[in-house]
Amino acid sequence: MPFAFVFVLFFSIVFLAASVRVLKEYERGVIFRLGRIIGAKGPGLIILIPIIDKMKKVDLRTVTLDVPPQDIITKDNVSVKVSAVVYFRVLDPVAAVIEVENFYFATSQLAQTTLRSVCGQEELDSLLSEREQINTKIQGILDQDTEPWGVKVSKVEVKEIDLPDEMKRAMAKQAEAERERRSKIINAEGEFQAAQKLADAAGIIESVPAALQLRYLQTLREVSQENSSTILFPIPIDLVKPFMEREKNKKHLTPEDKK
Repeated sequence: MPFAFVFVLFFSIVFLAASVRVLKEYERGVIFRLGRIIGAKGPGLIILIPIIDKMKKVDLRTVTLDVPPQDIITKDNVSVKVSAVVYFRVLDPVAAVIEVENFYFATSQLAQTTLRSVCGQEELDSLLSEREQINTKIQGILDQDTEPWGVKVSKVEVKEIDLPDEMKRAMAKQAEAERERRSKIINAEGEFQAAQKLADAAGIIESVPAALQLRYLQTLREVSQENSSTILFPIPIDLVKPFMEREKNKKHLTPEDKK
């Protein structure tokens, strides 16, 4: 009797250990009964029938997939290496188990081929400047192709674009030439604006002679503020013009007119 009790107790413990499963909040268990799927269960406590039921555990958390650098020839025949990162998660655990053998490996291979295909259709300039559009395009293709597997691709980011050394040097020269061109244009615009302002100022001084006198006084004030022992004071020609006219008239007077 004690032996039978011990045997039953041992058999019960083994049965419970083989039939009881505990799944976490982010896990689901896809149950197969005699090879036929009966659905996904979880989270929490799961009871299985030993030998008859088999469970495949699926993680529903977002997975970060690192796509290794891919050798790509762009539309304008430039050889580059492009790497990316893909974020995806399982929405339908049943489809992720029965529709594809290994959804993680399948998504990884599909991401690599899609990255090469999309980037190969773009020119180098658009590949460098329009990353957001390229990310959206790759994400849309991956999401559509992985939907039958119960996988949702939420985001794709092109991580790094590695250019050949000769292309880097050519781009550096191009950028330097562009900066030099902009610098010359800015200098020319500055000279043009300065000349235009000087022409406007000359027009004002010509129409208002008193403005020239005020400018003389302002210049004298600026010179006097400096540590200089010599000050040049410009005398307007209008101030001495009456005296010059008077002396000129005296030279033309006869002796009788002088008396």
